[in-house]
Amino acid sequence: MDKRSSVSGFTLIEVLISLLIITLGLLGLAGMQAVAQRAEMDSYQRAQALVLLQDMVDRINSNRKVAGCYAFTPAAGTVYAGTGATAPTCTGAYGTAQQRAQSDADMLAWHNLLTGAAEALSGNQVGAMVGARGCVILDTTVTPNVYRVQVAWQGLTPTVNPTSIDATLTCATGQYGTELQRRVISQSFPMACLNC
Repeated sequence: MDKRSSVSGFTLIEVLISLLIITLGLLGLAGMQAVAQRAEMDSYQRAQALVLLQDMVDRINSNRKVAGCYAFTPAAGTVYAGTGATAPTCTGAYGTAQQRAQSDADMLAWHNLLTGAAEALSGNQVGAMVGARGCVILDTTVTPNVYRVQVAWQGLTPTVNPTSIDATLTCATGQYGTELQRRVISQSFPMACLNC
């Protein structure tokens, strides 16, 4: 009688099945990591956009006498600051020359922030969101006038067309290949006309 134990260890099949299960689990973790990184990048871009949006709102509020200078975007959102544009300037006869110069300096600074000029890597501007663009729209159909500041950028994955949610989210329409990758945040605030 052979006294060998009937349980002598793992067979090759059991080892291969265990390796297969571990491999599938690790592939799942790698996929989850990729999704988490995309979500983190989207979150970072949204946070940057919120900072830039509030920056322009503060600039307009601090230079109220020439607030009209800041409204450089028509309602269609076809003129913008940032990626692929030139810095906007004051074209109206608002306030004093010094006040208009301040508004031009504000718009140039905002334009540079949108293009990412604050940070560079290997000579490339990388400080802002992907394809960041900004719009300032003045709605004169209501009293007091309403300023609408919008910041748009290109998301990493397609979602929903912003204009299907709110028809006023027009900043940089058609600039990102597909509207499903265009992200827009907006803030509206009323301001009385101080130079009317």
